[in-house]
Amino acid sequence: MAQWAMRMVVAAALLAASIAAAAARTVDLALVLAVDVSGSVNTERFELQRQGYAKAFASREVIDAIAAGENRTIAVTLVEWSGATHQRQMIGWTLITDAESALAFGSAISEAPRAFADWTSISGALDFALALFDQVEGVKAVRRVIDVSGDGINNNGRPINDARGDVVTAGITINGLPILSEYPTLDDYYRDNVIGGPGSFVVAVSDFDAFGNAILGKLVREIAGRDAQAPFRFADR
Repeated sequence: MAQWAMRMVVAAALLAASIAAAAARTVDLALVLAVDVSGSVNTERFELQRQGYAKAFASREVIDAIAAGENRTIAVTLVEWSGATHQRQMIGWTLITDAESALAFGSAISEAPRAFADWTSISGALDFALALFDQVEGVKAVRRVIDVSGDGINNNGRPINDARGDVVTAGITINGLPILSEYPTLDDYYRDNVIGGPGSFVVAVSDFDAFGNAILGKLVREIAGRDAQAPFRFADR
Protein backbone atom coordinates (compact mmCIF):
# COMPACT_ATOMS: atom_id res chain seq x y z
CA MET A 1 0.00 0.00 0.00
CA ALA A 2 2.79 2.42 0.92
CA GLN A 3 4.60 1.70 -2.33
CA TRP A 4 1.43 2.36 -4.33
CA ALA A 5 0.79 5.61 -2.43
CA MET A 6 4.33 6.82 -3.11
CA ARG A 7 3.96 6.07 -6.81
CA MET A 8 0.72 8.06 -6.89
CA VAL A 9 2.44 11.03 -5.27
CA VAL A 10 5.21 10.90 -7.87
CA ALA A 11 2.69 10.52 -10.69
CA ALA A 12 0.68 13.48 -9.43
CA ALA A 13 3.82 15.63 -9.30
CA LEU A 14 4.78 14.65 -12.82
CA LEU A 15 1.26 15.38 -14.07
CA ALA A 16 1.25 18.82 -12.44
CA ALA A 17 4.59 19.60 -14.04
CA SER A 18 3.48 18.41 -17.47
CA ILE A 19 0.28 20.44 -17.36
CA ALA A 20 2.10 23.54 -16.14
CA ALA A 21 4.54 23.19 -19.01
CA ALA A 22 1.73 22.86 -21.51
CA ALA A 23 -0.49 25.82 -20.71
CA ALA A 24 -3.82 25.65 -22.50
CA ARG A 25 -2.81 22.39 -24.15
CA THR A 26 -5.54 20.93 -26.35
CA VAL A 27 -6.31 17.23 -26.01
CA ASP A 28 -8.56 15.15 -28.23
CA LEU A 29 -10.44 13.68 -25.28
CA ALA A 30 -10.87 14.17 -21.53
CA LEU A 31 -12.11 10.82 -20.22
CA VAL A 32 -13.36 9.80 -16.79
CA LEU A 33 -13.29 6.04 -16.24
CA ALA A 34 -15.98 5.43 -13.59
CA VAL A 35 -15.69 1.88 -12.28
CA ASP A 36 -18.31 0.14 -10.11
CA VAL A 37 -16.88 -1.34 -6.90
CA SER A 38 -20.20 -1.88 -5.10
CA GLY A 39 -21.00 -4.90 -2.92
CA SER A 40 -21.92 -7.18 -5.83
CA VAL A 41 -18.41 -6.82 -7.25
CA ASN A 42 -16.42 -9.44 -5.34
CA THR A 43 -12.62 -9.62 -5.27
CA GLU A 44 -12.39 -11.80 -8.39
CA ARG A 45 -14.70 -9.49 -10.34
CA PHE A 46 -12.79 -6.43 -9.15
CA GLU A 47 -9.53 -7.94 -10.40
CA LEU A 48 -11.06 -8.75 -13.80
CA GLN A 49 -12.19 -5.14 -14.18
CA ARG A 50 -8.87 -3.71 -13.03
CA GLN A 51 -6.73 -5.96 -15.22
CA GLY A 52 -9.04 -5.32 -18.19
CA TYR A 53 -8.34 -1.59 -18.00
CA ALA A 54 -4.62 -2.13 -17.42
CA LYS A 55 -4.25 -4.43 -20.44
CA ALA A 56 -6.28 -2.08 -22.63
CA PHE A 57 -3.94 0.84 -21.97
CA ALA A 58 -0.98 -1.41 -22.73
CA SER A 59 -2.48 -2.46 -26.05
CA ARG A 60 -1.30 -1.35 -29.46
CA GLU A 61 -4.92 -0.60 -30.44
CA VAL A 62 -5.38 2.05 -27.74
CA ILE A 63 -1.93 3.56 -28.32
CA ASP A 64 -2.58 3.76 -32.08
CA ALA A 65 -6.00 5.36 -31.49
CA ILE A 66 -4.39 8.09 -29.38
CA ALA A 67 -1.67 8.67 -31.98
CA ALA A 68 -4.29 8.99 -34.74
CA GLY A 69 -5.97 11.98 -33.07
CA GLU A 70 -5.36 15.51 -34.28
CA ASN A 71 -3.59 16.43 -31.03
CA ARG A 72 -2.22 12.95 -30.29
CA THR A 73 -3.03 13.38 -26.62
CA ILE A 74 -5.82 12.45 -24.23
CA ALA A 75 -6.38 13.24 -20.56
CA VAL A 76 -7.78 10.41 -18.45
CA THR A 77 -8.61 9.76 -14.79
CA LEU A 78 -9.86 6.71 -12.89
CA VAL A 79 -12.73 6.84 -10.36
CA GLU A 80 -14.05 4.00 -8.20
CA TRP A 81 -17.62 4.37 -6.99
CA SER A 82 -20.32 2.58 -5.03
CA GLY A 83 -22.82 4.36 -2.75
CA ALA A 84 -24.08 7.94 -3.00
CA THR A 85 -21.29 9.32 -0.81
CA HIS A 86 -18.63 6.84 -1.85
CA GLN A 87 -16.58 7.95 -4.84
CA ARG A 88 -12.83 8.29 -4.99
CA GLN A 89 -10.48 9.52 -7.70
CA MET A 90 -7.94 6.70 -7.60
CA ILE A 91 -5.65 8.10 -10.32
CA GLY A 92 -5.61 11.83 -11.01
CA TRP A 93 -5.85 13.45 -14.43
CA THR A 94 -3.05 12.06 -16.56
CA LEU A 95 -1.90 13.13 -20.01
CA ILE A 96 -1.31 10.19 -22.34
CA THR A 97 0.71 11.01 -25.42
CA ASP A 98 2.58 7.81 -26.30
CA ALA A 99 3.16 4.17 -25.43
CA GLU A 100 5.26 4.99 -22.38
CA SER A 101 2.63 7.20 -20.73
CA ALA A 102 -0.15 4.75 -21.66
CA LEU A 103 1.75 1.85 -20.09
CA ALA A 104 2.42 3.90 -16.95
CA PHE A 105 -1.28 4.71 -16.58
CA GLY A 106 -2.23 1.06 -17.08
CA SER A 107 0.36 0.00 -14.50
CA ALA A 108 -1.08 2.49 -11.99
CA ILE A 109 -4.54 0.97 -12.51
CA SER A 110 -3.25 -2.56 -11.94
CA GLU A 111 -1.71 -1.53 -8.61
CA ALA A 112 -4.51 0.68 -7.27
CA PRO A 113 -6.23 -0.67 -4.13
CA ARG A 114 -9.98 -1.09 -3.83
CA ALA A 115 -11.89 1.87 -2.39
CA PHE A 116 -15.43 0.74 -1.41
CA ALA A 117 -18.00 -2.07 -1.41
CA ASP A 118 -21.58 -1.08 -0.63
CA TRP A 119 -24.57 0.36 -2.54
CA THR A 120 -24.83 1.19 -6.24
CA SER A 121 -25.25 4.90 -6.94
CA ILE A 122 -24.70 5.61 -10.62
CA SER A 123 -26.12 9.09 -10.04
CA GLY A 124 -23.47 9.73 -7.38
CA ALA A 125 -20.77 8.55 -9.79
CA LEU A 126 -22.02 10.91 -12.51
CA ASP A 127 -22.18 13.87 -10.12
CA PHE A 128 -18.63 13.18 -8.93
CA ALA A 129 -17.29 12.70 -12.47
CA LEU A 130 -18.93 15.91 -13.69
CA ALA A 131 -17.08 17.96 -11.07
CA LEU A 132 -13.73 16.45 -12.09
CA PHE A 133 -13.79 18.19 -15.47
CA ASP A 134 -13.34 21.52 -13.67
CA GLN A 135 -10.15 20.20 -12.04
CA VAL A 136 -8.07 19.45 -15.14
CA GLU A 137 -6.45 22.88 -15.35
CA GLY A 138 -4.37 24.01 -18.30
CA VAL A 139 -6.05 21.53 -20.63
CA LYS A 140 -8.73 22.17 -23.25
CA ALA A 141 -10.58 19.05 -24.40
CA VAL A 142 -12.16 18.71 -27.84
CA ARG A 143 -14.48 16.06 -26.37
CA ARG A 144 -15.43 15.11 -22.82
CA VAL A 145 -16.69 11.63 -21.94
CA ILE A 146 -17.68 9.71 -18.81
CA ASP A 147 -17.25 5.96 -19.25
CA VAL A 148 -19.46 4.16 -16.71
CA SER A 149 -19.13 0.42 -16.10
CA GLY A 150 -21.17 -1.57 -13.59
CA ASP A 151 -23.36 -4.57 -12.84
CA GLY A 152 -26.39 -2.98 -11.18
CA ILE A 153 -29.11 -0.36 -11.37
CA ASN A 154 -29.12 2.90 -9.45
CA ASN A 155 -30.38 1.97 -5.95
CA ASN A 156 -28.92 4.78 -3.86
CA GLY A 157 -28.63 8.56 -4.11
CA ARG A 158 -30.65 10.97 -6.22
CA PRO A 159 -32.64 9.95 -9.33
CA ILE A 160 -30.38 8.76 -12.12
CA ASN A 161 -32.18 10.81 -14.79
CA ASP A 162 -31.50 14.04 -12.88
CA ALA A 163 -27.78 13.30 -12.72
CA ARG A 164 -27.67 12.28 -16.37
CA GLY A 165 -29.48 15.47 -17.34
CA ASP A 166 -26.89 17.65 -15.60
CA VAL A 167 -24.02 15.88 -17.38
CA VAL A 168 -25.59 16.05 -20.82
CA THR A 169 -26.55 19.72 -20.32
CA ALA A 170 -22.87 20.42 -19.67
CA GLY A 171 -22.05 19.03 -23.12
CA ILE A 172 -20.49 15.81 -21.84
CA THR A 173 -21.19 12.37 -23.29
CA ILE A 174 -21.92 9.35 -21.08
CA ASN A 175 -21.14 5.88 -22.44
CA GLY A 176 -21.94 2.66 -20.62
CA LEU A 177 -20.53 -0.82 -20.17
CA PRO A 178 -23.19 -2.81 -18.29
CA ILE A 179 -22.24 -6.27 -17.04
CA LEU A 180 -25.29 -8.54 -17.20
CA SER A 181 -24.30 -11.04 -14.50
CA GLU A 182 -26.83 -9.69 -11.95
CA TYR A 183 -29.44 -8.06 -14.21
CA PRO A 184 -29.88 -9.73 -17.63
CA THR A 185 -31.59 -6.61 -19.04
CA LEU A 186 -29.17 -4.09 -17.55
CA ASP A 187 -28.16 -3.00 -21.06
CA ASP A 188 -31.71 -1.73 -21.64
CA TYR A 189 -31.58 0.10 -18.30
CA TYR A 190 -28.33 1.79 -19.31
CA ARG A 191 -29.74 2.82 -22.68
CA ASP A 192 -32.90 4.26 -21.11
CA ASN A 193 -31.43 5.84 -17.98
CA VAL A 194 -27.64 6.18 -18.01
CA ILE A 195 -26.08 7.04 -21.36
CA GLY A 196 -26.58 10.37 -23.08
CA GLY A 197 -24.97 13.12 -25.11
CA PRO A 198 -23.53 13.22 -28.65
CA GLY A 199 -22.65 9.77 -29.99
CA SER A 200 -23.36 7.97 -26.71
CA PHE A 201 -23.41 4.18 -26.83
CA VAL A 202 -23.64 1.00 -24.77
CA VAL A 203 -21.40 -2.06 -24.94
CA ALA A 204 -22.85 -4.88 -22.84
CA VAL A 205 -21.14 -8.08 -21.72
CA SER A 206 -22.66 -11.21 -20.23
CA ASP A 207 -20.19 -11.50 -17.33
CA PHE A 208 -16.96 -10.15 -15.88
CA ASP A 209 -14.84 -12.67 -17.83
CA ALA A 210 -15.75 -10.80 -21.03
CA PHE A 211 -14.94 -7.38 -19.57
CA GLY A 212 -11.35 -7.10 -20.83
CA ASN A 213 -12.13 -7.52 -24.53
CA ALA A 214 -15.14 -5.23 -24.26
CA ILE A 215 -13.33 -2.38 -22.55
CA LEU A 216 -10.54 -2.55 -25.11
CA GLY A 217 -12.93 -2.06 -28.00
CA LYS A 218 -14.91 0.55 -26.11
CA LEU A 219 -11.85 2.65 -25.30
CA VAL A 220 -10.66 2.57 -28.91
CA ARG A 221 -14.08 3.73 -30.06
CA GLU A 222 -14.19 6.53 -27.49
CA ILE A 223 -10.67 7.75 -28.25
CA ALA A 224 -11.22 7.63 -32.01
CA GLY A 225 -14.31 9.85 -31.75
CA ARG A 226 -18.05 9.55 -31.83
CA ASP A 227 -18.27 9.07 -35.60
CA ALA A 228 -15.95 6.07 -35.55
CA GLN A 229 -17.31 2.57 -35.88
CA ALA A 230 -16.45 0.03 -33.17
CA PRO A 231 -13.43 -1.95 -34.45
CA PHE A 232 -14.36 -5.11 -32.58
CA ARG A 233 -17.21 -7.58 -32.88
CA PHE A 234 -18.72 -8.20 -29.43
CA ALA A 235 -19.99 -11.78 -29.26
CA ASP A 236 -21.37 -11.27 -25.76
CA ARG A 237 -23.81 -8.49 -26.62
